[in-house]
Amino acid sequence: MQIVKNNGPITGEHIAEKLNLTRATLRPDLAILTMAGFLDARPRVGYFYTGKTGAQLLTENLKKIYVKDYQSIPVVVHKNVSVYDAICTMFLEDVGTLFVVDDDSLLVGVLSRKDLLRASIGKQDLNSLPVNIIMTRMPNITMCYKDDLLIDVAQNLIEKQIDAMPVVKEKGTGFEVIGRITKTNIAKAFVALANED
Repeated sequence: MQIVKNNGPITGEHIAEKLNLTRATLRPDLAILTMAGFLDARPRVGYFYTGKTGAQLLTENLKKIYVKDYQSIPVVVHKNVSVYDAICTMFLEDVGTLFVVDDDSLLVGVLSRKDLLRASIGKQDLNSLPVNIIMTRMPNITMCYKDDLLIDVAQNLIEKQIDAMPVVKEKGTGFEVIGRITKTNIAKAFVALANED
């Protein structure tokens, strides 16, 4: 990188000469530095240093990851389902957030573990208490679209102090739930980014 930085643009042959190596020996190293974004190459011109730091390259990569790349299948319940059934669904599906829909399958609410725990502390009959009594309702639901940047959604989860967000698409006068983004989805994206070749 230092040779390219000091002498760029410079051809692969000239770099190999300076290092007393063959061009073929150097080719994999130049490919890695180019794919990583530290160097750039132009045909018949040669290699040149991009001047980007590792942090800048990471930022560029983060701005190429969209919700649709990492969203998972949403778990939805009807607004009239009982709190007891919602707790069972949350347990069986192994999720921390349920999305509540109406008769038209449009998003009307969100249920977190905290909401269900709060409802179960009192002396209410959980079999007869519908989730629409305890859920967070529209317009207080934070949602995202499949074409949103994952980094923006992560920022939103942090700011709102929530664990998950429904991925929606507009349908008539409301929103249809087509996916979910959780802190786990975002962690998977960062691990995948770190493991990229």
